[in-house]
Amino acid sequence: MNVTIIDGQGGQLGAQLVKEITRQFCDISITAIGTNAVATAAMLKAGASQAATGENPVVVACRKADVIIGPIGIVIADSMLGEITDKMAVAVGRANAVRILIPMNKCENMVAGVPDLNMGALIGDAIAKLRHIVEKNLS
Repeated sequence: MNVTIIDGQGGQLGAQLVKEITRQFCDISITAIGTNAVATAAMLKAGASQAATGENPVVVACRKADVIIGPIGIVIADSMLGEITDKMAVAVGRANAVRILIPMNKCENMVAGVPDLNMGALIGDAIAKLRHIVEKNLS
Protein backbone atom coordinates (compact mmCIF):
# COMPACT_ATOMS: atom_id res chain seq x y z
CA MET A 1 0.00 0.00 0.00
CA ASN A 2 1.31 3.43 -0.95
CA VAL A 3 0.57 6.18 1.56
CA THR A 4 1.35 9.77 0.64
CA ILE A 5 1.73 12.28 3.44
CA ILE A 6 1.54 15.93 2.48
CA ASP A 7 2.57 18.64 4.93
CA GLY A 8 3.95 22.14 4.96
CA GLN A 9 5.30 24.83 7.25
CA GLY A 10 7.63 23.01 9.72
CA GLY A 11 6.47 19.51 8.78
CA GLN A 12 5.91 18.44 12.38
CA LEU A 13 2.48 16.90 11.75
CA GLY A 14 3.87 14.98 8.77
CA ALA A 15 6.93 13.84 10.73
CA GLN A 16 4.78 12.50 13.57
CA LEU A 17 2.55 10.69 11.08
CA VAL A 18 5.59 9.10 9.41
CA LYS A 19 6.94 7.93 12.78
CA GLU A 20 3.63 6.38 13.84
CA ILE A 21 2.95 4.70 10.51
CA THR A 22 6.44 3.18 10.27
CA ARG A 23 6.16 2.02 13.90
CA GLN A 24 2.73 0.40 13.50
CA PHE A 25 2.71 -0.91 9.91
CA CYS A 26 5.36 -2.95 8.11
CA ASP A 27 4.06 -3.21 4.54
CA ILE A 28 3.34 0.44 3.83
CA SER A 29 5.48 2.57 1.55
CA ILE A 30 5.44 6.20 2.65
CA THR A 31 5.93 9.01 0.16
CA ALA A 32 6.39 12.31 1.99
CA ILE A 33 5.71 15.47 0.05
CA GLY A 34 6.54 18.78 1.64
CA THR A 35 5.24 22.07 0.38
CA ASN A 36 8.65 23.43 1.40
CA ALA A 37 12.12 21.99 2.01
CA VAL A 38 11.87 22.20 5.81
CA ALA A 39 8.69 20.07 5.89
CA THR A 40 10.22 17.55 3.48
CA ALA A 41 13.41 17.26 5.55
CA ALA A 42 11.42 16.71 8.76
CA MET A 43 9.41 13.86 7.21
CA LEU A 44 12.49 12.28 5.62
CA LYS A 45 14.33 12.41 8.94
CA ALA A 46 11.30 10.75 10.59
CA GLY A 47 11.69 7.74 8.28
CA ALA A 48 9.74 8.31 5.06
CA SER A 49 10.66 5.86 2.26
CA GLN A 50 10.98 8.66 -0.25
CA ALA A 51 10.38 12.39 -0.28
CA ALA A 52 10.10 15.38 -2.57
CA THR A 53 9.20 19.04 -2.35
CA GLY A 54 6.78 21.26 -4.22
CA GLU A 55 3.79 21.46 -6.46
CA ASN A 56 4.63 18.90 -9.15
CA PRO A 57 5.62 16.20 -6.65
CA VAL A 58 2.21 16.65 -4.98
CA VAL A 59 0.48 16.21 -8.34
CA VAL A 60 2.51 13.11 -9.27
CA ALA A 61 2.30 11.49 -5.81
CA CYS A 62 -1.48 11.93 -5.70
CA ARG A 63 -1.81 9.92 -8.92
CA LYS A 64 0.08 7.00 -7.37
CA ALA A 65 -1.32 7.05 -3.82
CA ASP A 66 -3.71 4.56 -2.28
CA VAL A 67 -4.15 6.82 0.76
CA ILE A 68 -3.35 10.52 1.17
CA ILE A 69 -2.93 11.92 4.68
CA GLY A 70 -2.44 15.54 5.68
CA PRO A 71 -3.98 18.58 7.29
CA ILE A 72 -7.33 19.61 5.88
CA GLY A 73 -5.66 22.61 4.27
CA ILE A 74 -4.19 20.40 1.54
CA VAL A 75 -7.56 20.52 -0.24
CA ILE A 76 -7.96 24.31 0.04
CA ALA A 77 -6.07 26.52 -2.40
CA ASP A 78 -3.99 29.26 -0.75
CA SER A 79 -4.27 27.66 2.69
CA MET A 80 -1.38 26.95 5.05
CA LEU A 81 -0.20 30.55 4.69
CA GLY A 82 -0.32 30.30 0.90
CA GLU A 83 1.74 27.10 0.58
CA ILE A 84 -1.07 25.14 -1.09
CA THR A 85 -1.47 26.09 -4.74
CA ASP A 86 -4.58 25.57 -6.86
CA LYS A 87 -2.91 22.62 -8.61
CA MET A 88 -2.04 20.95 -5.32
CA ALA A 89 -5.58 21.23 -3.94
CA VAL A 90 -7.08 19.93 -7.19
CA ALA A 91 -4.62 17.02 -7.33
CA VAL A 92 -5.54 15.92 -3.81
CA GLY A 93 -9.25 16.36 -4.47
CA ARG A 94 -9.22 14.45 -7.75
CA ALA A 95 -6.93 11.65 -6.60
CA ASN A 96 -8.26 8.13 -6.84
CA ALA A 97 -7.21 7.58 -3.22
CA VAL A 98 -8.76 7.59 0.20
CA ARG A 99 -8.07 10.92 1.90
CA ILE A 100 -7.55 11.14 5.65
CA LEU A 101 -7.75 14.86 6.36
CA ILE A 102 -6.71 16.07 9.78
CA PRO A 103 -8.85 18.99 11.01
CA MET A 104 -6.22 21.52 11.98
CA ASN A 105 -8.17 24.64 12.94
CA LYS A 106 -5.46 27.03 11.77
CA CYS A 107 -4.66 29.46 8.97
CA GLU A 108 -8.19 30.86 8.66
CA ASN A 109 -9.77 27.43 8.06
CA MET A 110 -11.93 26.07 10.85
CA VAL A 111 -14.00 22.90 10.85
CA ALA A 112 -17.34 23.19 12.63
CA GLY A 113 -18.36 20.34 14.90
CA VAL A 114 -14.79 19.22 15.53
CA PRO A 115 -13.48 19.73 19.06
CA ASP A 116 -10.10 21.36 19.51
CA LEU A 117 -7.99 18.23 19.98
CA ASN A 118 -4.29 18.09 20.65
CA MET A 119 -1.86 16.86 17.99
CA GLY A 120 -1.48 13.43 19.62
CA ALA A 121 -5.23 12.77 19.57
CA LEU A 122 -5.52 13.88 15.94
CA ILE A 123 -2.64 11.64 14.87
CA GLY A 124 -4.07 8.73 16.85
CA ASP A 125 -7.39 9.08 15.05
CA ALA A 126 -5.69 9.32 11.65
CA ILE A 127 -3.72 6.13 12.38
CA ALA A 128 -6.92 4.35 13.48
CA LYS A 129 -8.56 5.32 10.19
CA LEU A 130 -5.53 4.08 8.24
CA ARG A 131 -5.61 0.79 10.17
CA HIS A 132 -9.27 0.34 9.20
CA ILE A 133 -8.40 0.92 5.51
CA VAL A 134 -5.47 -1.54 5.66
CA GLU A 135 -7.54 -4.23 7.38
CA LYS A 136 -10.39 -3.73 4.90
CA ASN A 137 -7.98 -4.20 1.98
CA LEU A 138 -6.54 -7.39 3.49
CA SER A 139 -9.92 -9.08 3.78
